[in-house]
Amino acid sequence: MISTFITAHWLDIVTTILGLAYILFEYKASAWMWLVGFLMQSLGIVLYYQKGLYADCGMEFYYLMMTIYGVGCWALGDKLWWKHKKKPAATLAISHFPRRLMLPWITVILCIWGIIYWLLVTFTNSNVPLADSFTTALSIVGIWALAHKYLEQWFIWIAVDVVTCILYFYKDIPFKASLYGLYVVIAVMGYYKWKQMMKEEKAT
Repeated sequence: MISTFITAHWLDIVTTILGLAYILFEYKASAWMWLVGFLMQSLGIVLYYQKGLYADCGMEFYYLMMTIYGVGCWALGDKLWWKHKKKPAATLAISHFPRRLMLPWITVILCIWGIIYWLLVTFTNSNVPLADSFTTALSIVGIWALAHKYLEQWFIWIAVDVVTCILYFYKDIPFKASLYGLYVVIAVMGYYKWKQMMKEEKAT
C-alpha cells in the first residue's frame, strides 16, 4: 500500500522536497534557490498538467524564464543597465518595492486574473478557475519582485501560499499543500529576515 501511494504521488513528493529547499534558500537570500527552482518548476509542469491545474502548469513556464532572468539580476546587481549606478555593487541589494509601480502592477494583476479566468472557463475543464487564476496572476508579480530582491515580495507570496495551500488539498496534492502551509510561516519569518538584512546592507 505504501509503495502504491508513493508511486501515485512521487511527483508531489519530489517537488515538495525541492520546494522546501527553495524556500529555505530564499529565506537566506541565497542564489542557489534559482537552480533548485528550475528543477522544481520543470517537474511541476508535469504534476500540474496531470492534476488539471492548467494555469499553474502554464505558470511554470513563466517561472522557468524568470529563473534565468533572476539569476542575471542577482549576479549582476547594480551593474544592470537600468540601475545607472556610478559605483555598481557586486550583487543586487534588498530594497523596497517602488511606490510608482504599485498601481500599474495591481492593474496588471487584475487584468491577468480576468484573462486567465476566462481562458480556464472557456477552454479547459478546470473546476477551480477562480483560485487557480488568482494565484497565477499574483505569482507573476511575485517572481518578478523576487528577481529584483524587493522586500515586499514576501507579502505577495503569503497571499499566494494561503490560497494555494487550500487549493492543493482540494485537488489531492497533500504533500505540496502541506508545504505551502509551511511556506506561509517561512514567508512571515523571511520578511523580517530580509528586513534585517536590508538594514545591515545599508549600514555597510
